[in-house]
Amino acid sequence: MVPTTRTPRDRWIEEGLRALATGGPDAVRVEALAKRLGVTKGGFYGFFADRDALLEAMLDTWERESTDEVIDRVEREGGDAKTKIQRAGVLTFSGDRLLPIDLAVRDWARRDEAVAERLRRVDNRRMALLREMIGTFCSDADEVEARSLLAFCVAIGEHFLAADHGDRTRAQVLTRAADLLLDRRPGSGPS
Repeated sequence: MVPTTRTPRDRWIEEGLRALATGGPDAVRVEALAKRLGVTKGGFYGFFADRDALLEAMLDTWERESTDEVIDRVEREGGDAKTKIQRAGVLTFSGDRLLPIDLAVRDWARRDEAVAERLRRVDNRRMALLREMIGTFCSDADEVEARSLLAFCVAIGEHFLAADHGDRTRAQVLTRAADLLLDRRPGSGPS
């Protein structure tokens, strides 16, 4: 008799996150995930009591990756506060991994109070990092709060904006916005 190899728990979570990113929480269905993983759904129940347990594990993974792991990497790679802010933004909001999940969680949070509470916790950690970093070059508490809010809104909101910028590219406008928010000379920051 050949032993059966179980699909690892992390693969179920990863496939669930992929489904969430592309189709929202309703797309996270055990049968559909099993089909995409090329397995039967029976193995799912060895790791998760039900779909809700999977959704919770997915949110745990998203929260850990988008806060703890981003903050750890930003600190490990060093640099001044402005470089750290830029790096945290790039790691969180400009990739094909965390950004689509983050946007899907934001949409989901509009309809689910428990998800909204988790998103609030994640956003509060992100804002705390911004406040701390911006506070190293800006001493006015009201301005620190305003710059932190604006930086966060730009990082999230630019993905929803469909506007043109005249003869400037979106990247040029975002670079200039970062220069203003981070109190840098135009074009002096990382691109």
